[in-house]
Amino acid sequence: MKIFNKLFILGVVLAASMGCSPSKAPTLDTALIEQAQITNLTATDAASFTAGQPTEAQFQTLAEAGVKHIVNLRTAGELDWDEQAHVQSLGMEYHHIPVAGATGVNSDNARKLQQLLSGLDGEPVLVHCGSGNRVGALVALAEGETNGSDIEAAIAEGKRWGLTRLEPVVREKLSQ
Repeated sequence: MKIFNKLFILGVVLAASMGCSPSKAPTLDTALIEQAQITNLTATDAASFTAGQPTEAQFQTLAEAGVKHIVNLRTAGELDWDEQAHVQSLGMEYHHIPVAGATGVNSDNARKLQQLLSGLDGEPVLVHCGSGNRVGALVALAEGETNGSDIEAAIAEGKRWGLTRLEPVVREKLSQ
């Protein structure tokens, strides 16, 4: 009887541990993302990336690496293929905030991007435009206007996210 009790208890423990074990969350393979050689790819934190326009094959790599969200800041006229359909076919969520060059670098778009990123709860994301410059410009605007950083701190944060040629535009907007 003692052996039966021990086997019964062992079986209960095994069944409980199998049924109650937490599901393993997918991990982000940053090395795979880096190997994709996406133009101007920058990791801004452990789960956030900014870049220029990825190719269809690079989107496949991003999905395989564990990226869950793609945020496209390019306008519809800048692409000659259906990025949204491709991204969604790979199981990632697609978000679009069209930013038409310097005129699209404005408080409204900066706020939209900041709210979107805040709502992702740390899930892996790649934000892109043609080069990463618009990404950095919107981040810099949000940093200055919403987060209250001074101009230099906002510009530094924007550069960390890809700000380059749009720096004068951002400085002007933050100075107003």
